[in-house]
Amino acid sequence: MKRNEKPISLLIISMLVLVVPLFSVAAKAAYPDVIPLQNGFQPEGIALGTGHTFYTGSLNGGAVFRGDLRSGEVVMIAAPGARMSTGMKFDERSGLLFVSGGVFGAAYIFEGGSGALVATYQLTPNASFINDVILTRDAAYFTDSFQKQFYKLPLGPAGALPDPADVQTIPLGAGFDFTPGAFNANGIAASQDGSTLVLINSGAGKLYRVDPATGEASAIDLGGATLPSGDGLVLRGHTLYVVQNAFNKVAVVELDPGFASGVKTGELTSPHFRVPTTAALFGDALYLVNARFDEIPAGQPAPDDTFEAVRLPIH
Repeated sequence: MKRNEKPISLLIISMLVLVVPLFSVAAKAAYPDVIPLQNGFQPEGIALGTGHTFYTGSLNGGAVFRGDLRSGEVVMIAAPGARMSTGMKFDERSGLLFVSGGVFGAAYIFEGGSGALVATYQLTPNASFINDVILTRDAAYFTDSFQKQFYKLPLGPAGALPDPADVQTIPLGAGFDFTPGAFNANGIAASQDGSTLVLINSGAGKLYRVDPATGEASAIDLGGATLPSGDGLVLRGHTLYVVQNAFNKVAVVELDPGFASGVKTGELTSPHFRVPTTAALFGDALYLVNARFDEIPAGQPAPDDTFEAVRLPIH
């Protein structure tokens, strides 16, 4: 060994000792735990876009925002109007954002890049609340909290949009518990092949397995457990994450392969929760938006009211 090799080796090791911790700190800081959203716009839905892009909307005026989970930057891409934005999902095939229209009884489709409103579907003429949406390979399904039915928008190749005449109203079967005047169907998820839908009834605190073609429904046996204030659903394989908004937590449910039964295996929470409503999955974390329903009536925020998206690790 030459005389100068040892100092060089020690120098390299010293540099690595310094760099590795800094690299770890940078990696941990890459995705903030809390992303401030625009003041005065009360969110309800959140959807994951391409890469680390996400979307959220507003109950007051239906504005749509696009954000970056890594940088925390959020910009408005669709200005408010005579609309409401609740649950939403992004279609990577078409680049379109599907948005539930709440009390307006409608479904809205936005271009995910420009924010242009490309289609509006009036799902029901009756007083109602179109709450959430899920996308499968060939359809978009929307829940209705005030009527015992849901809606199907058939999608063509590459997510091509249907003619309004092709939109279907599908009654929920007798197995779905429904209370007139109460808040019933809320969050919705779908099996990977799209053959089964999973719905949560917020008032009853129950999950249901639903046939997307017929509306036949049956309660998922959770062994006596209930999920009160159930809101948004995220299904990964057979693990279901259920947002329980008023309780500031997310229930974890392991479902059997046929979605007939399940076991509640745990709960997740965050000190940053302020009545979260819906969630989107990115990597090893859920992202949820705070609606603050305990302090702010739905759709009635003040201009300086603050809201945020919260990162919740699931491992």
